[in-house]
Amino acid sequence: MMDMDIRPLRTEADYDWALSEIAAYFTTPPPPGTAEAARFDVLAALIEVYEAHHWPIDPPDPVDAIRVRMEMSDYSQADLAKLLGSRSRASEILSRRRGLTMEQAYRLHREWNIPAEALLRPVQRTTTA
Repeated sequence: MMDMDIRPLRTEADYDWALSEIAAYFTTPPPPGTAEAARFDVLAALIEVYEAHHWPIDPPDPVDAIRVRMEMSDYSQADLAKLLGSRSRASEILSRRRGLTMEQAYRLHREWNIPAEALLRPVQRTTTA
């Protein structure tokens, strides 16, 4: 049986070691079901946990998440208005004058597959002078 040579990633040096170890698998992927494939999976999981702990990435602002989905899926503001039931509401949300209701967030999550954690954050509202 192959020695896995895996260790916890506690330091930046450990992290760099894991990155260098996994790099070879990107040019020559291990055959599925082999010890090398298992090693790749374990290294990838360790790296993912280390990065999430040391460099967490906050989900995007709800309006940014909506705009990204609109761009990715070629949706228009009219499509958003149809989903939300009101052109003025879609405009207010996109211009940050109004936050999302729980019902709107749920619809956007369910219909447009926008992650709920992005939709449930407070919107950075604009102020009118």
